[in-house]
Amino acid sequence: MADDPQDTPGRPRDEPRTEARTEAPATDGEANFHDDSGEPPSHSGAPVPGPQRSARLAAATRVLATFSARLLLIAAAVVVLGYVLGVLWSSVLLPVVLGLLFATVTWPLAKLLRHWRFPPAAAALSSVVLFLAAFVGIMAAIAPPVVSQVEDLALGVSSGLQSVQEWLAGPPFNLGQEQIGEYVGDAINRLQASAGDIATYALTGASAIGTGLVNVALALVLTFFFLKDGPRFLPWLAAQTGPQAAPHVAELSRQSWRTLSEFIRQQALVGLIDAAGIGLGLLVLGVPLVLPLAVITFFAAFVPIIGAFVAGGFAVLIALVSNGFGTALWVLAVVVVVQQVEGNVLQPILQGRGLKLHAGVVILAVTAGSSLAGIIGAFLAVPVAALLAVGYRYGRDQLDGKHPERDDQGRVPEVVADDDGSALVRSEEPVRDPVTGGGGS
Repeated sequence: MADDPQDTPGRPRDEPRTEARTEAPATDGEANFHDDSGEPPSHSGAPVPGPQRSARLAAATRVLATFSARLLLIAAAVVVLGYVLGVLWSSVLLPVVLGLLFATVTWPLAKLLRHWRFPPAAAALSSVVLFLAAFVGIMAAIAPPVVSQVEDLALGVSSGLQSVQEWLAGPPFNLGQEQIGEYVGDAINRLQASAGDIATYALTGASAIGTGLVNVALALVLTFFFLKDGPRFLPWLAAQTGPQAAPHVAELSRQSWRTLSEFIRQQALVGLIDAAGIGLGLLVLGVPLVLPLAVITFFAAFVPIIGAFVAGGFAVLIALVSNGFGTALWVLAVVVVVQQVEGNVLQPILQGRGLKLHAGVVILAVTAGSSLAGIIGAFLAVPVAALLAVGYRYGRDQLDGKHPERDDQGRVPEVVADDDGSALVRSEEPVRDPVTGGGGS
């Protein structure tokens, strides 16, 4: 064609031809972008987008949205579960938990009585009665000293606070009366009015005391049934699941029971040693209320770390009020030595296979339990945290392919039929992983 620029070599290049040359890729590595201002091409240190960036961003967004939805569902389930547990706590769950704790304490005696050919019901009833008698006996032993010295103790604390005020007002602190008088005076007034407060609390807390007694009675009844029918509970529970879930239910229940039992026994022994050591030190130093303080130290051992701190501080306070500053320092030294022996000698020996909880986890658990359920919550916080840790470790081992449900020979618990219905036994043959078995064949 005559109009085609390629047919007329001498013809000047038109504008469309110039645009075609402008869009050609550059050979010197510089950008080919120009604007009408005539400025040189702009540069940036950002990398050139890869061809898969949009697709990968969309995939990551889908994963993040799915994870967020699952997280929201889990959070909602936890909130609903917490609400249900809160509603059922005082009327149902608390007696069950207390019954399990009582059962861990009394099961060794019930097992011994069964070994002596006691019927299951007689062994359970005897264990519960002896446990209740021991508890009532301990309370009867510590109540008279406490009641007889409460008034003297309140007056002594008031005098002690007055002495502390005078001590702070002198050298080297030289604090003015106006700085500390208001706070100390308020504390003294509260201590002097403690008798009326106790009476008021006794009247207003009558309903709570009645509920507590009902829960304790129900817990003792449940303890009897746990001791009587406990060995048949695990086979029944495993029989309610399928063949694949039964080994995990049985092993996880066994580990939970063992952890709870070890916690009760170990803390009881630690508390007994702490109470004996601190009580002996208080007796030698001539501090009053030795028996109540020793008993408080024993029960405080069931709230690890925080319980020992509170019991030791209480002993130091009593020594400061009754015997003076020097004796209080000696009591503090005794408490520190006993606690160090417990933490560095007894705990590693007694709890080698025990809770395996970090001290920070224990403190957080006790704080959360006390804020949610008071003293009972602080007492139950560590066992509950230990049981949660057992479940977490069991699931972690399953994900790592360690199979905690198997024994050393590779056998797993399984439910078999017997004359009474079902029994839980170990499999006769070891269980092998499908991959291992396929590779060996």
